[in-house]
Amino acid sequence: MRLTFLGAAGMVTGSRHLVETGRARILLDCGLHQGGRDAPAQNHAAFGFAPESLDAVVLSHAHIDHSGLLPRLLHEGYRGPIYATKATTELAALLLKDSTHLQQADYERHQRRGRPANPPLYTLQDVEDLLPQFVPLAYGVWRPVGPDARVRLHSAGHILGASIVELALGAEADARTLVFSGDLGQPDRPILCDAERLADADVLLLESTYGDRLHKSQSATVEELIAVVTRTLEGKHGNVIVPSFAVGRTQELLYWFERLTFEGRLPPLDVFVDSPLATEVTALTQRHQELYDEEARALYRAVQQRGSRCHVRFTRSVSESMALNRIAGGAVIIASSGMCEGGRIRHHLRHHLPNPHTTVVFTGFQAQGTLGRQLIERPEAVYIDGGRVPVRAEIATLGGFSAHADQAALLDWLRGFRQLPSVWLVHGEPAAAAGLAERIQSEFGQPVAGIAALGQSVEF
Repeated sequence: MRLTFLGAAGMVTGSRHLVETGRARILLDCGLHQGGRDAPAQNHAAFGFAPESLDAVVLSHAHIDHSGLLPRLLHEGYRGPIYATKATTELAALLLKDSTHLQQADYERHQRRGRPANPPLYTLQDVEDLLPQFVPLAYGVWRPVGPDARVRLHSAGHILGASIVELALGAEADARTLVFSGDLGQPDRPILCDAERLADADVLLLESTYGDRLHKSQSATVEELIAVVTRTLEGKHGNVIVPSFAVGRTQELLYWFERLTFEGRLPPLDVFVDSPLATEVTALTQRHQELYDEEARALYRAVQQRGSRCHVRFTRSVSESMALNRIAGGAVIIASSGMCEGGRIRHHLRHHLPNPHTTVVFTGFQAQGTLGRQLIERPEAVYIDGGRVPVRAEIATLGGFSAHADQAALLDWLRGFRQLPSVWLVHGEPAAAAGLAERIQSEFGQPVAGIAALGQSVEF
């Protein structure tokens, strides 16, 4: 078996790992690189393999840094199946279409301003042509994906439909098992069940996004959320602006606003979700209540019986979005994208960052090179779409809302294995991966097999 790291190696985004046996070639994820000056070139670079030579693609989940190059893969010759959960296939359809629109808008904006820009990686037609190749799988069911190769998906507790990928490679009697963690969720998060524990594997690709740090506890983070919302809306009479990922984070925030107002820990709120994609994803999440944990089901039942004190409105049109800037105070505005690299959040930031009555609340990881990363470092000013914007608003970071497992959760998940597999660390910046490698050796008395490097191939 040969494993080649073609993305998310030495970095968080661009997930792409090629698994080859003597008889099968399987690609794990095919994601977009995001953030940093090198991302456009990396997204347009050659795949490093012939797409038509693949037997299968297995998609861990729908986030664009895991799925965003699938249409390009098809455009360059891949015609095989893409295996994922049903929820992931539905989410991927939404996210890939949104990605197409964002790329086209970005390209046209650069052209209008006379700046060089890469053309979009694919078209909406490419996405439409791709969708019939998805093959939905249920959790826990083995499925052949190539000669002497089978896959089984397990709940990852990250976003709706997210999976841990288990590959059995070789003849069934003496097959070897490769497990790809995908993105593991932090335990005890609301809405979804926790990541499933696995007992056995020969090789493990383990994400390390937060491998060198711990999240704040959920209870402490919720208290901080209560404090920042109360301080801004009632103390400063301003607005709360939340750059949020359309998938997962927006729905979790809505859960907490619903619960905290229901319990009387926050006053009745006016919440605006300013993202057509987040609107569609929220509706999709409500259709997949079979994936909810008991806590989310209980809140849903209680609100249905007693009514809601959280008034949520979903904006659709650009004019509705722009009209939100006329609200002087008292609103919570959730807009994507979560790293502020595109979407409606950028015009909200242009309008609100100069206002000291505003609080911008970050609730997720901000990759190097993104506008979100710049803002959490609290500069005097930032540049948005070519214009200098002073930063006078309060910048708050609530790290405990991360959808990724922190170091303690990753180590605890590893304890589920009866014997520690050969571990390769992926999906982490160098410091994060190194910190997790050190803790794994200390905890288990076994060094990791390696920290993946871009383009590296290893054989087992």
